[in-house]
Amino acid sequence: MRSDGRKNDELREIKFTHNFTKHALGSVLVEFGDTKVICTASVDLKKPKWMNDDDNRGWVTAEYSLLPSATNTRCRREREKVSGRTHEIQRLIGRSLRACVDLEKMPHMTITIDSDVIQADGGTRTASICGGYLALCDAIEKLINSGDLLENPIIEPIAAISIGIVDGEIKLDLNYEEDSNAQVDSNVILTKSGKIVDFQTTSEGEPYEYEKMLELFNIAKSGIERIIDKY
Repeated sequence: MRSDGRKNDELREIKFTHNFTKHALGSVLVEFGDTKVICTASVDLKKPKWMNDDDNRGWVTAEYSLLPSATNTRCRREREKVSGRTHEIQRLIGRSLRACVDLEKMPHMTITIDSDVIQADGGTRTASICGGYLALCDAIEKLINSGDLLENPIIEPIAAISIGIVDGEIKLDLNYEEDSNAQVDSNVILTKSGKIVDFQTTSEGEPYEYEKMLELFNIAKSGIERIIDKY
């Protein structure tokens, strides 16, 4: 039994609150236990400046921010330059969301997903992907209703979860305390059909066995299936 009473393969309480903010085309408050992230989708009806003129795809990108009071010690706002960690998380969220979208079905359009962490207790990047996906879906539905999109570009749902080995045991959906003490730290991002979008796994100390990695992945897959069922 874990410090919060969960079994090793048990998710934290998960909640998605749609239309959490007024002005964004899509907005979702996502909660994984005490981790809370506001995910919003904003739409620009033109493609990115870097994209070639003959490229008719649209684009999905992401920004991530950890608000100053999100952790137990105040973190400074990244006003001028984002940290390497933030840049890495933004790229992960963006490429994960693009993996579930047919960009050719949203021509000359840029959708930006903003993930603002208002309270952090582990798994902020995976929560951002889940909430970002739902905010993206809400925005796309409105774009179809307005006539700005002719068809739905979503290929299939995606979700993400953290998992690791803590005190020699595989534990799903790590909170901050568990993540800080993990011997192996992993993030798994899959489509509903089980295709791998991203599988990051790192040993924080001694290497671990291949068989343990497969067990870890399969438990994460089961957790992701349960998350998608909550969409």
